[in-house]
Amino acid sequence: MEHWIDDAIIYHIFPLGFCGAPVKNDFHSQPVNRLDKLYQWIEYLKDLQINTIFLGPVFESEEHGYDVADYYQVDRRLGTNEAFQHLVAVLHEKGFKVILDAVFHHTGRNFFAFQDLLQNRENSVYRDWYAGIDFHKTSPYGDPFSYESWNGYYNLCKLNLTNQAVKEHLFKAVKYWIDEFKIDGLRLDAADCLLPEFMEELKGYTKEWKKDFWLKGEVIHGDYNQWMGTGMLDSVTNYECYKGFYSSCNDTNLFEIAYSLNRQFGENGIYKNKRLYNFTDNHDVNRLTSQLKDSTHIYPIYGLLFTMPGIPALYYGSEMGLTGKKDPCHDHHLRPALELDSFVKTAPHPHLKETIKKLAKIRKENLPLKQGDYQQLLVNHQQLAFRRTFQQEETLVIINTSPKKQPLKFKINSPENTLYEDLLAGKSYTIKNQHLELEIMPNWLMILKRT
Repeated sequence: MEHWIDDAIIYHIFPLGFCGAPVKNDFHSQPVNRLDKLYQWIEYLKDLQINTIFLGPVFESEEHGYDVADYYQVDRRLGTNEAFQHLVAVLHEKGFKVILDAVFHHTGRNFFAFQDLLQNRENSVYRDWYAGIDFHKTSPYGDPFSYESWNGYYNLCKLNLTNQAVKEHLFKAVKYWIDEFKIDGLRLDAADCLLPEFMEELKGYTKEWKKDFWLKGEVIHGDYNQWMGTGMLDSVTNYECYKGFYSSCNDTNLFEIAYSLNRQFGENGIYKNKRLYNFTDNHDVNRLTSQLKDSTHIYPIYGLLFTMPGIPALYYGSEMGLTGKKDPCHDHHLRPALELDSFVKTAPHPHLKETIKKLAKIRKENLPLKQGDYQQLLVNHQQLAFRRTFQQEETLVIINTSPKKQPLKFKINSPENTLYEDLLAGKSYTIKNQHLELEIMPNWLMILKRT
C-alpha cells in the first residue's frame, strides 16, 4: 500500500544547535522563539526538493534535548507551544510533513518524577517510574539511591516502561503532539533499547490516532527485522549502509557497499520491500566530508543515497559539504548554528546542492527508484551498477568512484536496441548483443531510464 513516506525527501535538523540556543536551560528565562528561524529556510528547502522535515528534540530539557524535563512543553530556548504550533501549520501549508524526535527510553534528572524521587525517596509515588531503583546504594551523582541509565550516562535516567503510569504519560504526550501540533511521525531515540511490547503498543495507538502516522527507530546494530514489520516500527536507521558509503570510497572497495545493498534489498534481501531510513551523516557522527579521504566522492555517494531502496535523508548543511567532527567532550561541532545567507555564501561545496536537487527531482518522478526491486549488474572496486524495476518501468544506476573516466561494458537482459536515457546528462544508450556500453565521468553517476 502506498504511503506518503515513499515520496519523502527528508531534511534532518538538530534544533538547539541549528538555532544557536544556549547550551544549558536555566528553566527560568522567558521563552525565545528561535525556531521561527525555520521560516527563513522554507523556500530554500522547497528549492532543494525537500518535502519532509525531521526535527531533533524540541521539548523542554536541561541541555541537548535528550535529557527531557517536560514532554508537554517546547523547550523555552526554542520557543512556546503556540509558536511551534503555528510553525508546523505553516510547514504543512507549504507541503512539508513534520517528524519529531521522541525520547522514551530515559528522562533527564529535571523531569518531575525524578525530582520527586530525589525529594521523597522511598515515599515517592514515582519510585517505580524508573528502572533499577535501589535505596541501598548511591548513584554517581551522590543520590541516596542508584538507578539504571542510558549507556552509563547518569544524567539520562532509564524509565521503567513496564509501568502502566509511565506508558500512559508518554502515550498521552504523543497524542497531544498529534492533536495540537499535527505532527506526521516520530523518530524513537534509542529504539534498540526499548521494549518491543512498548513499541507495539505505541504503534497501535498512533495508527488509531492518525492512520498514516510514521514511526522510525534509532537502531545501530543487529537484524533490523527485530524492530520493523507488522505491529512494530515502519522503519529504522540504516547504519550498515551509512558506514559502507564512506568506507567503500576510502578503501577503494565498492564491494563493501554492494554486499550490503544486495544483502538488504536483493532478490533474497532480508529487508526487501521495507523502507529503511538512509543517511550519510547525522547529529551523532562525523559529517560525510570529514569522513572522506577524497571529498569529491560526495557526488557518487549522494547518487547512491537517492537511488538505492529506502528513504533518503539529508542532515542540515551537508547538502553543501559542511564539515564537522565529533569532539571527545561534546557534539557541538556536529550541531552548529547556521544562518542561511552566510551559509550559502561560504559553503565548502556549493555545487553539491544543485546535484542533490536533480537527484531528488529524478527520484520523485521515478517509480522504480522509490518502490522498485534491486538487482546488481556489475561490481568492482570503483564501479557499481544496479537495476531498479517497478511494474513495467526500469531504471539503471551506474556509480563511478574513480578519479578517471571509466569505459564500461556489461551484460543486461534487455531486448536488442532497447533505448536508455541518461536522466542527468540527457544522452541515450542502446542495448547491443545484450550488452550496454558506455563511459562514465570521474566521481560521478549515471541514471538511465528505459524509454
